[in-house]
Amino acid sequence: MWLAMQSQSVPSGTIVSGTHNHSIIYPGTERTYKVYVPAQYSGDKPACLLVCMDGILYDAAAKMDTLIAAGDMPVCIGVFVEPGVVRNSRGDVVRYNRSREFDTMNGEWAEFLEKELLPEVEGMTLADGRTVHISGDANDRAITGASSGGICAWSAAWYRPDLFSRVYTAVGTFVAMRGGNDYPALVRKTEPKPIRIFMQDGERDAWNALFGSWWEYNQLMHSALKFAGYEVAESWDKGGHSIRYGTLAFADAMRFLWKGWPAKVKKGNSENDMLKHIIDHKSEWEYVARYSAHSDTLYLNPSMAIAAQEQLLSRGHHFALSPDHKVLVQSEPGSNWLIAYAMGDNRHLMYGERFYWLHSADNDALQENGPMAFDTEGNLYVATAMGVQVCDQNGRVRAILTLPQGAVTNLSFVDNVLYVVCGGNIYRRTMKTRGYHHNQPKIEVKSQGQG
Repeated sequence: MWLAMQSQSVPSGTIVSGTHNHSIIYPGTERTYKVYVPAQYSGDKPACLLVCMDGILYDAAAKMDTLIAAGDMPVCIGVFVEPGVVRNSRGDVVRYNRSREFDTMNGEWAEFLEKELLPEVEGMTLADGRTVHISGDANDRAITGASSGGICAWSAAWYRPDLFSRVYTAVGTFVAMRGGNDYPALVRKTEPKPIRIFMQDGERDAWNALFGSWWEYNQLMHSALKFAGYEVAESWDKGGHSIRYGTLAFADAMRFLWKGWPAKVKKGNSENDMLKHIIDHKSEWEYVARYSAHSDTLYLNPSMAIAAQEQLLSRGHHFALSPDHKVLVQSEPGSNWLIAYAMGDNRHLMYGERFYWLHSADNDALQENGPMAFDTEGNLYVATAMGVQVCDQNGRVRAILTLPQGAVTNLSFVDNVLYVVCGGNIYRRTMKTRGYHHNQPKIEVKSQGQG
């Protein structure tokens, strides 16, 4: 169905409707979507992108007409997508997929957009002959949503900063619904990503107090983002859990998100003391090669030269030996825990207990944690589905290093260079700290105490 947008003062865009009902990522779902194409779009080069969950919120299409005409945002294709529903053979809706799709803290929604919905939009031909082409550059892409759609927008950029650099959340559901309450902690611990964000919420926001206070969690999220060095702006008001004030703030949000475009959105500098200590901010992840499990040239998966470790390795677990040879750490499959053993005489393992606790990338599908390595200061680096989690001597995650491809499946230090395997590729990064290998002479490590 084709609709012409009405306006007396600015050129009107065009909207086309579509249905998506062949998802592999969300099997059995069907959903509708609308694509807004501004009048200024000529079709001769890719346009910027704004994705919005729950359809056309904020009166966005009409406001984009005005913003684009005024030069407050670039020529931008809008994709407004509804959540999926699942029907039985009689056509009855048997499952509403909104919370499953929007509130879940993983990269599935971003993957759905990347691999299923946006390819369907790309190449669409309008009635006047223009063909839709969308920029693949994350810097040219924004994503927005309200309530569960708000946390969904953040998750899409957080897990896939290679797809989206600009985020607007209205009354975002950063509460204890499907783990969203963990985001403030994760933002504080994780190396900042190239994301700019505008947040809106109201003091009376609480859709369902069972899950917590939306207002309080948005404040916590905002505080974490500022601590972590993100470029963040906000519109706080007296409203409740409603789209009203999010609609009023939409134009300001777009002006903030797109200011300075096409200049790149840059990473900020976190106040996280561990990140400051271990990361050289001038060094980024560098692609090395495709990963081969048979290659040992990069010292991946070095075997431990102690009898106890060799015994455990035969069971398929992952381990690391501290630089002072006083602690052996072993993964515990299917949990967030790592087991720490004291090393006694004759390499005897004593007093094993759950000591190191890791964040999980997806609480519904815990995966065995991967290889690990110590640095010479006694901090432990662990390959996980969330990235490289860095623990202090007291077993607490203090920093998280991520790549856009997601899960890190292997890691190893070579002097002060950290190598990781992610998405089937090897990457490396120069660190401020130096790694320790079991075949090096043992060294004394300064205690970090009980703090």
